[in-house]
Amino acid sequence: MSFNTKSSALLRCWGSRFWRRRRQQLCPLEGPFGSCFGGARPRPILDMSYSRHFLDFQGSSIPSSMKKLVVTKLSSNFREAVTLRQDAPVPLPGDGDLLVRNRFIGINASDINYSAGRYDTSVKPPFDAGFEGIGDVVALGLSASARYTVGQAVAYMTPGSFAEYTVVPAKQAILLPSVKPEFLTLMVSGATAYISLKELGELSEGKKVLVTAASGGTGQFAVQLSKKAKCHVIGTCSSDEKAGFLKSIGCDRPINYKTENVAAVLKRDYPEGMDVVYESVGGKMFDLAVNSLATKGRLIVIGFISGYQNPTGLQPVKAEMLPAKLLKKSASIRGFFLNHYLSEYKMAMEHLLTMYESRELVCEVDLGDMSPEGKFTGLESVFRAVDYMYMGKNIGKIVVELPNSVNSKL
Repeated sequence: MSFNTKSSALLRCWGSRFWRRRRQQLCPLEGPFGSCFGGARPRPILDMSYSRHFLDFQGSSIPSSMKKLVVTKLSSNFREAVTLRQDAPVPLPGDGDLLVRNRFIGINASDINYSAGRYDTSVKPPFDAGFEGIGDVVALGLSASARYTVGQAVAYMTPGSFAEYTVVPAKQAILLPSVKPEFLTLMVSGATAYISLKELGELSEGKKVLVTAASGGTGQFAVQLSKKAKCHVIGTCSSDEKAGFLKSIGCDRPINYKTENVAAVLKRDYPEGMDVVYESVGGKMFDLAVNSLATKGRLIVIGFISGYQNPTGLQPVKAEMLPAKLLKKSASIRGFFLNHYLSEYKMAMEHLLTMYESRELVCEVDLGDMSPEGKFTGLESVFRAVDYMYMGKNIGKIVVELPNSVNSKL
């Protein structure tokens, strides 16, 4: 976009806020006539090539306000915890930041843990909700412009994604060829499966891998990555439709726990037990997983969704016999939290993106088309999307689409 008279006019409304705030930071005592006590008026450093970054790439102005979801009360009930704000100010990117207009945002089981304040007890409401999104860069800081430009598609994993616009540190953004919801499935769900199985799973040909909630956002990747390691994969699910999906992505033995007894199937068909369990359900499923471990088996706990809606965030498990069970089989339980493996994140994303683009990986997206009220569109539908997940209805990753803002041509 050329920096002409038209774009200069469009810049004034939005961009002037930045320079006014910047001048105040440089000289907090500046008065209405632009002077400072104790010295000459400071000379602002203005790079006009920087100014054009505060316009979107089709020449329309960035609005001054937006919608966003804010946690206003700590609660495991997402609808009680979160409020939709209609007129929040659009944030300004700092020197090393991007301003992203979100096009798709990801729903995670841990959104409830986030709204309940379980990840950082020092953080108090209000704070922004959501932590992964994909969209277009519409503005950026000068340092960030060394690597990015307005109009590029990026994905990110940063707090505050449940908003029309989000400021994203450029170093945390992932450059994408286009804005597609399939890319969003990889940010948290895909990376969790990839890194945890690589670092903790010790997968090798012929190993038996059990994936719980196998047709969900992260389960789908655990199934496929285990198959690529030439393992035999068993996956639990809650419907025949989900079992069909699991077969389509290579699962050797889907088990619909609504019609089959999982423990009985495993004992009958796999008497030697599971070499690896990828577990995200908790409660009774966790107990079953422990009992199904083979000698030297490894249970990877990436979550326990069955307990997240409880005040404690947990479902009871039979822990009193756990040490004896592990000792008897020389087995182990390993916890995995993605934030502790961020050093592996960039490599994992590069590999996952390559696999998807070469059609080696299915990234199933559930946009809510089959939900009672239809497709998840707009921030208002995030509440429905969270409910949909906890009803166990989704196949693949739940994603909410954000429509084009009426204030922008983007």
